[in-house]
Amino acid sequence: MRSDVERLRDIYDAILQIERYVAQGEKAFRQEELVQTWMVYHLQVIGEAARAVNRDFQDRYAQIP
Repeated sequence: MRSDVERLRDIYDAILQIERYVAQGEKAFRQEELVQTWMVYHLQVIGEAARAVNRDFQDRYAQIP
């Protein structure tokens, strides 16, 4: 089972990957299906990792946006 720290690292890494393609702008996003798929995949990684973080950990750091 993955630790909360590993899950947070997954979230951080996914954010970095998204930022790489955000720099290309909205036009590139709308025109390139591959970029859209890339973004959705990394958003899923973030959602799954966030959902799996231990509830006690979530409650302890709930004030962090």
